[in-house]
Amino acid sequence: MRCAVLDDQLIGPFILEGRLTGEAYLRFLQEELPRLLEDVPLNKRGGMYFQNYGAPPHKNFLHYRFPGRWIGCGGPYNWPARSPDLSPLDYCVWGWMKELVYSVKVVTRDALLCRILDAADRIRNSQRKLQRATRVVHNRAAACVAAGGGIFENQL
Repeated sequence: MRCAVLDDQLIGPFILEGRLTGEAYLRFLQEELPRLLEDVPLNKRGGMYFQNYGAPPHKNFLHYRFPGRWIGCGGPYNWPARSPDLSPLDYCVWGWMKELVYSVKVVTRDALLCRILDAADRIRNSQRKLQRATRVVHNRAAACVAAGGGIFENQL
């Protein structure tokens, strides 16, 4: 599953079918990501950075699609140490989504997908909470730098 947070906006989720392979991920980048970004205003889209979770085979496409604006292995900005602590998806949205999805026992794949989509809608409609999650990135990054790239959660 792929999601993104941009200011007060949840983008996605997009659920990849089957195994995640290099080909499937490239197809996602080329075909699905542009569709997911259609609702993002152009002024936001032009200034956003794409975080690529360390998949170097896609760097040529990312250089083309996000010139100078992507973070990852082989990119203009390396994926930083302790990066989950710096991503609103990791330190906020995924936990929030898990709470919503698993608040009721899920027994089938279809039920799980429905719960994920419902949770995404609830999160999408909580724009103030999403905006708060993205605004603290700067504080988290400063704490990471102050800790020399080490553990900094206890300093927040």
